[in-house]
Amino acid sequence: MKLVKCAAALAIIASMTGCASIVGDKDQSITINSTPSKAQVLIIDETSKEVFAGETPTTVQLRKADGSYFGGKSYTVHIAKEGFQERTMMINSTPNGWYIGGNLVFGGLIGWLIVDPFTGAMYNLTPDQINTTLGESVASNDNGGNEINLVLLQDVPASLQDEMALIGHI
Repeated sequence: MKLVKCAAALAIIASMTGCASIVGDKDQSITINSTPSKAQVLIIDETSKEVFAGETPTTVQLRKADGSYFGGKSYTVHIAKEGFQERTMMINSTPNGWYIGGNLVFGGLIGWLIVDPFTGAMYNLTPDQINTTLGESVASNDNGGNEINLVLLQDVPASLQDEMALIGHI
């Protein structure tokens, strides 16, 4: 009888947990590298809130969920350095394998529909590592704040091509 009560208690406790919540975390480390290094990093979440500002190389801890029901987080990462082209990447949350498969075996419906969706442990952030190369700026002229942009002729709208004038010959 004692064994039956113990088994029943364990079954109740197990049904009140989520598998991803047992093996997962609410936060995830994201590593960001750039070539050249010492580039400025700005991370903004889906609510337009700045969550991190620093420089490469860096590792940041980001929340995987926003605390709402099935509320996975997403982030926009801006990497910039003067004299180089800025890069923008997205980090998105996706359900992980422990949430999908583990709750079938261990967590049950309570874990699948209640515990894991609220804790955020059901998500992984991808990518978990960003390695980017910042290309050199196309062309610029810092005299008086004017800037020169080079474009291919095929990228100039036909309506503007008639207004173009040859200013030099190579």
